[in-house]
Amino acid sequence: MPVLSDRFLHLTRHGEAAADETSLTERGRRQATLLGERLRGVPFAAVHHGPLPRTTETAALITARLGGVTAHPCDPAGDYVPHLPAREELHPASADGILEFLASFPAAEREQGPRLAREALDRFTGPADQDGPRHELVVTHNFLIGWLVRAALDAPPGRWIGLDHANAGLTVIRYTPDRPPALLTYNDTRHLPESLRWTGLPPELHV
Repeated sequence: MPVLSDRFLHLTRHGEAAADETSLTERGRRQATLLGERLRGVPFAAVHHGPLPRTTETAALITARLGGVTAHPCDPAGDYVPHLPAREELHPASADGILEFLASFPAAEREQGPRLAREALDRFTGPADQDGPRHELVVTHNFLIGWLVRAALDAPPGRWIGLDHANAGLTVIRYTPDRPPALLTYNDTRHLPESLRWTGLPPELHV
């Protein structure tokens, strides 16, 4: 029988990006640095990040504060549509707007997204195949965090939509061998000052 242990999956959205999304803003760099300070001391076995510049830069700033761990790019941690819902999966009042929004993404992103989403579930979730707990960090995008949280809560596939995440917020999911996944924290921004907490979220979600 293989030895299985707890996996603690730490998820964060990249810091605030510049308008052209080729780099972080000064606020985004500060967000990433403060998150790195918060995570200092966590014994990460791996840090993964999406291939785009905004996640690459965020991961570099975080790992600079961690010491002893290197960030690695991987496509499943990238920016894509993880699941294209059918109309009947959506609330009738918002279905048209959501479907129109998702249709605006490039065809390749919509077509490859479900495959990458399955790879993300295989790679990042479930108990760790090792003796002793495993901590991993994934620096990614809003959509993937919603997808993984939805899966942890055993919610229908279409419920990834509407799970919004602030820049450099922290979500932690625990996977254990003998019980369902546990969402330990979601979109926690207590490491950020008030002026940096709400970037990446529309004003109506500022609470």
